[in-house]
Amino acid sequence: MNKLAITTGDLLGIGEEITIKALNSLNLPPENILIIGKNINSDLKVEYETIEIDQTDNGRFCFESLKTACNLANEGKIQGIVTAPVSKETLYKSGYKYSGQTEILQEFLGGKNSNENSKAEMIFIADDLRVLLLTRHLALKDIKLSEDLIIDKVLRTNKFLIEKCSIQNPKFALCALNPHAGENGILGIEEKEIMTPAVLKLRSLGVNITEPLSADGLFANVGAKYLNKEKQAYDCILAAYHDQGLCPVKALCFKKTVNTTIGLKVIRTSPSSGTAYDIAGKGIADATGMIEAVKLAISLTKNIRAF
Repeated sequence: MNKLAITTGDLLGIGEEITIKALNSLNLPPENILIIGKNINSDLKVEYETIEIDQTDNGRFCFESLKTACNLANEGKIQGIVTAPVSKETLYKSGYKYSGQTEILQEFLGGKNSNENSKAEMIFIADDLRVLLLTRHLALKDIKLSEDLIIDKVLRTNKFLIEKCSIQNPKFALCALNPHAGENGILGIEEKEIMTPAVLKLRSLGVNITEPLSADGLFANVGAKYLNKEKQAYDCILAAYHDQGLCPVKALCFKKTVNTTIGLKVIRTSPSSGTAYDIAGKGIADATGMIEAVKLAISLTKNIRAF
């Protein structure tokens, strides 16, 4: 079944609103779309197949919506997933101890004993700007990089860029963990002892990757090119931790940035915005991110032709 599943997200957030706005803007063929969560057809120009989640507990509703999408993906009934925003705190309050939707996807699409071909990676995409997180939702004190981690993530991202984005010989820029790339060990040893050895091994495998670069200088150049609408010098920036990559990306292109999960059975995309409880129900939520998430999911899913 060549369908894209779209979850309507948090019951108390803007998910329902931006899903409605996105679908009405895109006007996609009904045979391509499956809505999971709330039945919103009364507000849509086109009626789409819907699986309603009969659950009043918000966290359980969010969890069951995503789990339903995962089950359908495992059964080969959908080819991609777009998720409206969900609150991590809401999931926690309902007893679901996940640090985000990506981790739920990892468990139900990859499995706890995932092999190298079924591990979730989080990459943020806006036009030709792509930022992969080497570590995701962790406290800074818990960040631990290793050669194997870097090599594994880069190789699977390299495969994604070649196979899904049609980029031959992708160019990677690696953000150093420490300020000024560690100043040759003065400000930290991770660059010398972990990152550079990983780079050398990746180069020996044919991967085009820089040495660890000072993140502030790297993103200054990335930002200048993005704002000037110039082609990026690198096909993917590798950020060592969450805020290192997402602060500059969201400052540059918050509305357009799509949170993309790769490495599992299907592609998952989501807008970078949160649940925005403060404006939920007011009809003023910007659906740009949801529109971009749907468009990107379709472009990365070869069996769905919606445009």
